Amino acid sequence: MKISKSDFKEKNNNVFKIVLISTFILLKFNITSAQENITTTDYKVFNASGHIKNMHTWHGSVVHPGAVFATSLEFTTRNKKFILGIWGGASFTSTDIFNEINATYVNANYKEVSLYASYHFNDILFIEAVSHNNYTAVEERGDVLHYWSYDKKQGYNFVDIGFGYAVTPKVELYLATIIGGGSGDYEIQSDGLLKDSWTHYFEIKSKVWQSTNSNLTLFTGGAWSFITDKTFYTEDGANLINVGATFCKDIHIGSYKLPVEVTAMWNPEKEKTILQLDLALF
Repeated sequence: MKISKSDFKEKNNNVFKIVLISTFILLKFNITSAQENITTTDYKVFNASGHIKNMHTWHGSVVHPGAVFATSLEFTTRNKKFILGIWGGASFTSTDIFNEINATYVNANYKEVSLYASYHFNDILFIEAVSHNNYTAVEERGDVLHYWSYDKKQGYNFVDIGFGYAVTPKVELYLATIIGGGSGDYEIQSDGLLKDSWTHYFEIKSKVWQSTNSNLTLFTGGAWSFITDKTFYTEDGANLINVGATFCKDIHIGSYKLPVEVTAMWNPEKEKTILQLDLALF
C-alpha cells in the first residue's frame, strides 16, 4: 500500500508526539526529584538483555513462527520508578510476503524496533506506553518505509497504553488499550469510512507452583471493543485469545545461570496452539 509523503507530514505523528512529550516530562521529573536513599550497588542506570526464542508471540498471536533474537536497552531513574527503553527483534528465518507491484511472493525476515516507557507508582501498580514498530516486509512488499509513521492504513506502527496491578504477590492483572486505529485497528463502515476500534486487552495470570529455581504460571487473556465488532485481535467481537501456562526454570552451567521459559499457549478464536521456548542469554 503506497503512502504519499504529504500524508505523512500532515497527519501521521500526533500520537507519537503526545507519547514522546509525556515521556520526557516524566523523565525530567524523576531525574530531578528522586532523592530516596538507595545505595549505588542497588542501582543500575542502564540495563541490556538478549534472548533467543524458537518463535515470537504477543497477546495470543504468533508474530513470527521461526527463530528470533530479541534484545533490549533500558534507562532507569535512581528511584527505580521510571523506565525508558527500546526493544528490538530480528528473525533467523523468513516468511513469504506478496509483492503487489511484481505480483510475486518474496522472502522477508521479521524486523521490529519498539519504544516503551513505564512508571511504577509502587511495587503493585504501574502504567506504560509502548510504540510497536514492526516493519517486517514493508520494503519487500513494495511499500516505502517510514519508521515514524502512525497512519492507520500503513499497517506496522501503533501505540498502546497499559496498566499493571498485583492483586497479591502471586496474582497479577494487566489491561492495555490500543490508541486510535493504529495498524489496522479499525472497522470499515458501509459508507467506506474507517471507525477506530480502540481495542482493549485484559489478562490475568497466577503463579500456582514454585520451587527453589522454577515456577509455573497460568494465564488467560481476552480482547474486546466498546465501539466496533472487529478488534485488533478478533474478527467477530469479544473473545478469549490467550490461554495457557508458562514454566520458568534456571539452568546452571558452572557459574553461569541460564533462565529458560517455556510457554504453552492456545488461542480459541484462531484455533491456534503453540509451544514457545525463550532462552535469556543475559
